[in-house]
Amino acid sequence: MKITNVMGPVALAASLMGSAAFADVLKFAHVYEVGHPLQAAAEKAAELFEERTEGRHSIEVFPASSLGKETDLNEGLSLGTVDIIYTGAGFAGSFYGPASMTDFPFTLRNLDHWKAYFGSDVFAEVARGYADATGGNEIAAVSYYGSRHVTANKPILTPEDMQDLKIRVPGAPAYMLFPAAVGANPTPLAFAEVYLALQQGVVDAQENPLTTIKAKRFHEVQSDISLTGHIINSTYTVVSGFRLGMLSDEDRQILDEVLKETADDATAAIVQAETELADWFRGEGVTVNEVDRAPFIAAVAPALTNGDQPFPTELYERLQAVPDAE
Repeated sequence: MKITNVMGPVALAASLMGSAAFADVLKFAHVYEVGHPLQAAAEKAAELFEERTEGRHSIEVFPASSLGKETDLNEGLSLGTVDIIYTGAGFAGSFYGPASMTDFPFTLRNLDHWKAYFGSDVFAEVARGYADATGGNEIAAVSYYGSRHVTANKPILTPEDMQDLKIRVPGAPAYMLFPAAVGANPTPLAFAEVYLALQQGVVDAQENPLTTIKAKRFHEVQSDISLTGHIINSTYTVVSGFRLGMLSDEDRQILDEVLKETADDATAAIVQAETELADWFRGEGVTVNEVDRAPFIAAVAPALTNGDQPFPTELYERLQAVPDAE
């Protein structure tokens, strides 16, 4: 297993050209920092895949946007420049709208609802639609990324507190709906640019799960974390259909099992971290605000069923009908 953080232009070009030539090495790329649980899961996946295929295949892991931004990585699956990626559901939705549904605000009630949905026939149908729309790219596993909360240099306790707030969001429609519905100014920026933008006042605020706020050190440049929990985020582990076609049935099954196993590891690590991080941030001098979510939910609700979203209202209603996992 090799973990690559930074590559020069020549090395990167050679690496990308080599993707098709060396079928035994799979490129696994993502935008998350080396200290994030998803990177630990990718490293473990690389180790297990090489071990269980008895060296027939290996995985090279490229964290921290070293092979490009999230949009680049999604495109790279079809271009053959990457073989496996982590991507948010919202980004997957740019290829197949219903894949983004749970990244829209307040579509999931809680973590138990999240677990139930991703084990349901409803999601299995969505995953098939995504594969059909992307030429066979497969959502091999899903991991919990965390509940997204707003950070700013003031408390965000009501929708009125977000009026005219310039808030960084990922460049996908799912993330723009929440700030737009409460009168804020959603501002897409690449993940790697957010810290400096907050530090320099280019944007006033951002929103991410607690694990990401810590990993990216956003608390160093924001005084308040307000627990809006407006999106229960998911990360898809997606494998290129072209790459899957190059694997034997046995090795394809091994890869699927390894990716599911390590995605579960990432979920467990993030759930555990979320139980501890609010107090950790308070210890760092950050104000962590409890929030009544009801007014935010009410502000967003009409937009989820107005027919303007990239998923049909009927599918949204089926999601709501999925009972929480016990």
